[in-house]
Amino acid sequence: MKLYWIKTNWIIKKIFSNYTWDVSNAGGSKTVYLTFDDGPIPEVTEWVLNELKKYNVKATFFCIGDNVDKNPEIFKKVISEGHSIGNHTFNHLNGWKTSTEVYIENTRLCEEAIQKNSPSNLKSKLFRPPYGKIKASQSRKIRELGYKIIMWDVLSADFDQTLSQEQCLKNATSNLRPGSVIVFHDSIKAFKNLEYVLPRTLAYLKENNFNCEVL
Repeated sequence: MKLYWIKTNWIIKKIFSNYTWDVSNAGGSKTVYLTFDDGPIPEVTEWVLNELKKYNVKATFFCIGDNVDKNPEIFKKVISEGHSIGNHTFNHLNGWKTSTEVYIENTRLCEEAIQKNSPSNLKSKLFRPPYGKIKASQSRKIRELGYKIIMWDVLSADFDQTLSQEQCLKNATSNLRPGSVIVFHDSIKAFKNLEYVLPRTLAYLKENNFNCEVL
């Protein structure tokens, strides 16, 4: 049984209004926000960067601290190519199953990895909870640390290996609107679907005159 939603319901956005689910587009701008979770993974993240470059698109990468420490060169390349960085905890923790103390320390460790491995001691204040699961106490502490918690408006579900590539593409393109925050994953697990979905999503965005910006 599918335990996630593709298009975030407005009621969820209203209840959890302390989180960013989408971005209001002033003046009728057709801007969307591509995000990538779980990297950096050299063989996948490198490919993603090449695809984005073909369309001159910038995105936001929510990085796992452990992956940043293991793959500092590709992490630095994400930054040098003009993309934005966010914190995705050090060990991809499920907040619902983790004490607040451990969760906050793991977030701090990720922040440390990002700063240590970035060329200019980058202080990213974007945070996305792995699985979208975070307790109220964790959320409060994270925001007290100055972080903006970024959720999503559209989930491609590229990580779901039971879905066809065509369905993942439909998830991404049929649900986006101006202001949408869209989630992909630069991970080994998601790559089979991502390899199909990302180039076609980028082509769709170009054909329909959407702009892409970083958060």
